[in-house]
Amino acid sequence: MKYVPDATVDRQFESDFTVDRVNVDGLLSELDEYAVEQALQIKEERLGAAVEVTALTVGPRAAEAALRKALQMGADKAVLVCDDAIAGSDAVATSLVLAEAVKRANGGAVPHLVMCGMASTDGGMSVIPAMVAERLGLPQVTLASVVEIQGDEVRIKRDGDVATEVIAAPMPLVLSVTDQSGEARYPSFKGIVAAKKKPLETLTLADLGVDADRVGLSAAGTTVEAADANPPRTAGEIVKDEEARGAKALADFLASKKFI
Repeated sequence: MKYVPDATVDRQFESDFTVDRVNVDGLLSELDEYAVEQALQIKEERLGAAVEVTALTVGPRAAEAALRKALQMGADKAVLVCDDAIAGSDAVATSLVLAEAVKRANGGAVPHLVMCGMASTDGGMSVIPAMVAERLGLPQVTLASVVEIQGDEVRIKRDGDVATEVIAAPMPLVLSVTDQSGEARYPSFKGIVAAKKKPLETLTLADLGVDADRVGLSAAGTTVEAADANPPRTAGEIVKDEEARGAKALADFLASKKFI
């Protein structure tokens, strides 16, 4: 899951044109809440109490707030990978850190199921699940609107523009879910209190055995050279339909913008 800047506030860039994640309020990405919810449902309804749900994120120290939210929802433990060298990492480097952290959180082995949201609300690239699956050597079933566990197999429904696909793969695997997979639960008072006693481990790159030269802005495959704020909104033009000229005025406006 990901700790992202609040989309309802004015988001800014740092001087190096990376997103300011320190001087702005952040929260657990809404799209990742659906992944937490599906993980909890799998534990509660299908696989039983022997299953453990671990929430994992990479981010600044403030990202603990996102992990606390997942713990309050019902996750058993949480892991934060926090290292100054990670700042500015692209998706390739982020997937490397996540893959190593996933294995570390599971005692060095690949877990049965790695759950992800469909995209982050700040970047929106939707590539992390596939990249993590590749690094872990696992199959991937992505963009699930319905998730079913049948023995050691995960079966999903993926909604497309013209059809719904049914895809299945054996565990272990990487799974991502959409915002159509089911509403995420609100933390209960009991869950909020219980979360205070649940373990939250903080790891660095050294803990994961990842070289700092492989992550960060200097290792990114792309660079943002400039960024401009959206221009202020201007007043629109009001056309009165006098003498039936409104339709022509509308057509002329659309033609001037090359819409027609």
